[in-house]
This record gives sequence, structure tokens and C-alpha cells, in this order.
Amino acid sequence: MLSAEPAYALARATFKRAQRGLFGGKHIQFGNNNPFSKKKTRRNWLPNVQNKNLYSETLSKFIEVKVTTSVLRTIDKKGGLDKYLMETKDKNLFSEKALELKAKIRNQQKIQAKAVAKTEAKQQAPNTVVS
Repeated sequence: MLSAEPAYALARATFKRAQRGLFGGKHIQFGNNNPFSKKKTRRNWLPNVQNKNLYSETLSKFIEVKVTTSVLRTIDKKGGLDKYLMETKDKNLFSEKALELKAKIRNQQKIQAKAVAKTEAKQQAPNTVVS
């Protein structure tokens, strides 16, 4: 039977904290401490998460988001938050917040494109006076 959830939700289960930021598929890793005495104890490694204010050129404002350092490097490589979100597939964002931001940016870009088309149409219209 088909699931009611979107396809990107089925791609890979992420831990809950990753739903509230841009984690880029990073997960909690588990393993053992292995000291000199060889007495192993369980431990975990958390992703390196930072709170950052990232600027969205399309929305013309800063957005406070939790982001991993690896995603910060990817955002720099792509050339900004907007380009990172628009060029990354939905299934690879792994986050509801990222998909929400992507939808806002896409809607704003459509509005801006319509405004530009409208101003171009006004400029190209001939200014003829009928007497």
C-alpha cells in the first residue's frame, strides 16, 4: 500500500532534533570508549550543531536556524542559503524546516518574477498618442 507521507519522508529516518534545522543528513553516532584498560563503555557522538543567522537574499532578511558545520561549508560552496535550498533535492534536505524555507523562497521568487515581467511589459509598450 502507498504511504500518505511524502517520498522524502521515507528516504531516511532522522532523529527529531534534525527536523528543526539544517543537518544535511548527519546523525547521532554510537560506539565504545576503549581506554588502556580495555574496559569498554558505550558512548555517542552528536553532530556539530551551531545556531546561526543566515541571510536570505530572496526574502531580504536574516533567518535564525540550527545548522551543522558541514552544511555551513556546503552553503558557502553553493553561494548562499537560497541557492543551497533551491539546488538540493527535497529528499536530501531531511528537514521540515528546510522544506518550509524552500517553499517561502520559491513563492517569493515567483512574485518577484511576475513583478519584473510586469515592469518589462510596461517599458516595451509603445507610447503612441492618438489624436
